[in-house]
Amino acid sequence: MKRKLTLTAATLSALLAFGPAMAADEFNVVSGLTAAGAPLGVHGVDVVSLIEYNKEQAGSAKFTTVYDGVSYYFTSEKHQKSFEANPSKYIPQNGGFCTFGVSVGKKFDGDPSFASVVDGKLYVFLNEDIYNLYLKDQAGTIHKAEENWKKIQHTAAKDL
Repeated sequence: MKRKLTLTAATLSALLAFGPAMAADEFNVVSGLTAAGAPLGVHGVDVVSLIEYNKEQAGSAKFTTVYDGVSYYFTSEKHQKSFEANPSKYIPQNGGFCTFGVSVGKKFDGDPSFASVVDGKLYVFLNEDIYNLYLKDQAGTIHKAEENWKKIQHTAAKDL
C-alpha cells in the first residue's frame, strides 16, 4: 500500500512538473499554475477587451477559461462567454510570444501593454522599442512571424 501511494505521488509530481513545461513550449505563460490548474496566458489581461475595444484590462480569476492548456482571465462573464463561443478569434497569435521575436526565430515574452490588432488578430510584443520596430513594417513582420512560427512552435524558448 505504501509503495502504491509513493508511486502515485511520484506520478502526480511528474505530471505537474512537466505539464506546464509542455505548454510553455507552445504558449507564452506565466510560471506556476492558476486555481484552474493551468498556467496563465497574456499576463492575465482580458483578450476580448484587447481585440474588441483596444483596451488593456486586467482580467479576474473569477472569470477564468482554460483553453488548450492555458488559463485566460476576463473582466466579465460576458467577455468570458464571447471567448468560449469562439476562442480562436481571441487567442494571441504565435502562442502569445512577441511577434517581432518570432519573426526572427525567437520566443520572447509578449507583453499585452504593447499589442496590435490586425485583421481581427491579436499580436503582442516584448516592449515599446520592439513594438516601434514592428510599426515600421507591420505586414512584413507578421508574414515572417507566420512562417517562423511553423518552424519554432514546438521548440522550447531556451533552445532557440
